[in-house]
Amino acid sequence: MRTPTAGMTTAITTIAERSVSPGASESPLPPASLLQLIWLASPALPVGGFSYSEGLEVAVDRAGVATEAAASDWLVAQLQLTQARGDMAVLQQALAAWRSADHTRVRALNDWVLHTRETSEMRLQTEQMGRSFADWLRNQHANDPAVLRDVALLAVLPPTYPIAFALAASTLEASPRDVLLAYTFGWAENMVQAAIKAVPLGQSAGQRILARLAAAIPAAVNQALDTGDADRQAFSPMLAILSAQHETQYSRLFRS
Repeated sequence: MRTPTAGMTTAITTIAERSVSPGASESPLPPASLLQLIWLASPALPVGGFSYSEGLEVAVDRAGVATEAAASDWLVAQLQLTQARGDMAVLQQALAAWRSADHTRVRALNDWVLHTRETSEMRLQTEQMGRSFADWLRNQHANDPAVLRDVALLAVLPPTYPIAFALAASTLEASPRDVLLAYTFGWAENMVQAAIKAVPLGQSAGQRILARLAAAIPAAVNQALDTGDADRQAFSPMLAILSAQHETQYSRLFRS
């Protein structure tokens, strides 16, 4: 396991302190659920997230993302334009669907994720991570028939990563806000590690970018929580173009 970074400590504190809108009231998250939620969001979880850069690597090669400032701007834009409006929004909807055993809704949300992957490598990423998450859940809940039934339903979709994460989080006593805070910080930490390798950057620069992302995450979570089916979107044409170029990039470290 990696030693927790300063950014990880900040995120854990944020979740524990219940980062909610003014006037909102939620019950404290039990310690066991808090620890499980941190575990689910960790880049150390064996689902393969470390092998993807989600277009960042080709942006370094072809879109001028060659400095700390450019990488920071790129990741904040990706948080706001693709994560908050798309995967984060669909995840919180899938969380509710799993908890209410609405499997028709789960399938529809999973189909939406598949249909919004505009390149083969983006689709392969979400499917591979979804399958790996299903395998992990099957192993972790080997003695829980109810969870195993849901994992079996997940496995035949085929599963995508946001829908699989939602199933894992649905077994915890965590609010949608907490789930999104943890999920999004895990995404941010993974992307910063990709930036450190691809730009490349030093560890201190990575921590500065992570701090900026952590500060932007609560607003992105609020946006995702307020996004319904009619507003959910994955319109990012430049990212799709760069991803298609990455598929034939001569030299690369990442699978996306």
